[in-house]
Amino acid sequence: MAIVIVLLVAGIFTGYLLRDRKQLIRISSRLTDAAIFLLLFFLGVSVGMNEQVVSNFRYIGLQAFLLTVLATLGSVLMTGLFHRLFFRQK
Repeated sequence: MAIVIVLLVAGIFTGYLLRDRKQLIRISSRLTDAAIFLLLFFLGVSVGMNEQVVSNFRYIGLQAFLLTVLATLGSVLMTGLFHRLFFRQK
C-alpha cells in the first residue's frame, strides 16, 4: 500500500511541475483513457474466464446485472458532466 501512495504522490508532484505543457497534458489524457479501457477489457476477460462466475450468472440475477450496468453508466455520465463543467477549454 505504501508503494501505491508513494506513486500517487510522485504523480501529483510530477503533474504539478508539468502543468503548463499543454501537449503533454493531451498525450497523458489519451494514455490514461487507453489504460482505463484496457483495464476494463481485461477485467471482462478475467470474469469471462472464471468458470465459477460464468456458471453462476443465472443465480446472480437480473438485479445484480442492472446494478452493475447502471452504476457504470452513472459513472461515465457523471465523469462526462464534470469534464464539461470543470475541464473544458472555454
